[in-house]
Amino acid sequence: MATFTVGFLGCKVSQTDVQEIRQRLVADGHVEEQDSVDVAVINTCCVTHEAVRKSRQAARRAARRAQRVYVTGCAANLPGDAFAGLPANVTVVRLPGERTPEFVARDVGPLGCVRADVGLDRIRAFVKVQDGCSFSCAFCVIPQVRGASRSRSAEAVLAEVRRRVEHGHREVVLTGINLGCYRDRAAGFDLPRLVREVGATPGLDRLRLSSLEVNHLSEGLLEAMRETPVVSPHLHVPLQSGDDRVLEAMGRRYTVSTYLRRVARAEGFNLTTDVIVGFPAEGDAAFERTLSVVEQANLTKVHVFPYSPRPGTRTAGADTIPPALKKERSARLRALSAESSRRWWRAKVGAEDIVLVDRPGRGYGDDYTPWLVNAPVGEFVRAVAVDVSEEGVVGAAV
Repeated sequence: MATFTVGFLGCKVSQTDVQEIRQRLVADGHVEEQDSVDVAVINTCCVTHEAVRKSRQAARRAARRAQRVYVTGCAANLPGDAFAGLPANVTVVRLPGERTPEFVARDVGPLGCVRADVGLDRIRAFVKVQDGCSFSCAFCVIPQVRGASRSRSAEAVLAEVRRRVEHGHREVVLTGINLGCYRDRAAGFDLPRLVREVGATPGLDRLRLSSLEVNHLSEGLLEAMRETPVVSPHLHVPLQSGDDRVLEAMGRRYTVSTYLRRVARAEGFNLTTDVIVGFPAEGDAAFERTLSVVEQANLTKVHVFPYSPRPGTRTAGADTIPPALKKERSARLRALSAESSRRWWRAKVGAEDIVLVDRPGRGYGDDYTPWLVNAPVGEFVRAVAVDVSEEGVVGAAV
């Protein structure tokens, strides 16, 4: 028997990948611990230079408390050697996410006491249905480290969702690197049909989608979401910039008018987004247009990413915006995000919602609005909004 710990940096797909490794190790009879362990797995991120730096730090810290460390995920698959100079007990696993659990489990070694009932220690389950990306955004290294777009079979996805529900998960989140590209052509599935079929799973209380490119925000998908009762009215739709010239330089596949027209279809949905600040083509006027678009689109939470040149991308050699200016713009955009979120939250005061409590005193409403409410962890509770704080809607269980 080996003791192990797992950790991740980055997106929900990274979290899903490391949980698959965790499940495989537990199924093989190993025991999860949090202190000094035999094995540590760090699933890394490379979306920015800072993410790679933090991944190295996490691997170095793990090497001090574990006999063996496996560095997996996006940063592990970067060209070159982003983890050179780390201690000898660190193994960098340069494999796609779907092949990594088998490699780590085989290297650690099974005990022969296989468990078939392994679940996640979480209230919600993240189910990866798609991986990789065949888009070619000028700034993005993900196609290099994740490969081309590919999808799991609908049969496998539906079986996993059923298993998650049987293990007690109340909410399922469908994830992917480019989720809207989901296709199981042999079975005749696209994302709208998958949403309908997953949403019909007996016992599933709530279904959410992770990030979705605006190109894939179709009438058919919105219809499937609206007609499936358990689907959360929330969409995370990356904007990246509110300026057409910057979007073109980024290699994005839409214009500002297209973005606004498509998100307008999602009336009543809580819309969140990603924005890159300080891209080489972003002048002052372009940034001001981004602020304007965030307001026009009624976006709430904005995840702000200061531009970071990534190796092997078309803009790897360009970083023309001074760090101080990036910092200033980031602060302004985050302030607007906070204001937009509070406006959305204030509109809920006096109304009721169903909150999934996932931590003591905290949870998320049906549209993924954060709530502060005292109720048992792991339960859905009906709550009335009585106030708004800096962290979300203040609710009282009813």
